[in-house]
Amino acid sequence: MLKKHSGIPFNGTPEQKAKLDAVIAENRHDKSRLMAVMQEAQAIYGYLPLEVQNAIAEGMDIPLEKVYGVSTFYAQFSLSPKGGYHISVCLGTACYVKGSGQIYDKLQEVLGIGGDECTPDRRFSLSACRCIGACGLAPVLTVNEEVYGRLTADDVAGIIEKYKD
Repeated sequence: MLKKHSGIPFNGTPEQKAKLDAVIAENRHDKSRLMAVMQEAQAIYGYLPLEVQNAIAEGMDIPLEKVYGVSTFYAQFSLSPKGGYHISVCLGTACYVKGSGQIYDKLQEVLGIGGDECTPDRRFSLSACRCIGACGLAPVLTVNEEVYGRLTADDVAGIIEKYKD
C-alpha cells in the first residue's frame, strides 16, 4: 500500500511541473532511465511526494508501485520535504549505546514531528542515520553540516533554540 510520508500538503509550482514534464518527455521511451528521472525530479522539488511519483509513473508508463519501490529502497530519495534545518541523529551502535535513541525521541517531542518528517513551517526536518563517522563524540547529531557531540536529551531544547531565530 502506498502512503504519504508527509503531513505537509504538496504545493509544486507550474515552473517545477514544466521542468519535470520536460525531463519525463526526454526520457519516456527508455525505462532504464527511471532512476535518473527520479533524481532530476528530486532536484526540482527537493523530495519525491506521491504526486511527483505518480507523474513519473504515468509519463514513463511505469507502474506507480515500481516508482514507489525505487524511491523507498534507495536512501538518496526522500518522500518528505527537508526543512531549512535538517537534523540527523546517529543511531549507529556507538551512539545508540550512549543514548542517541533518547535524543531522537526528545527531538520528536520538541519539534512535534516524527522521524522523516518536516515541521509545518518547513523550518526543521528530522531523520535518523546509521553512522556519520564521529563515534568518538557519541552520541552525535547534525544540523545541516554542523556536528553536535557528547549529547544528552537535555541538550536538545538548547540546540533547537539556536535555530529558531
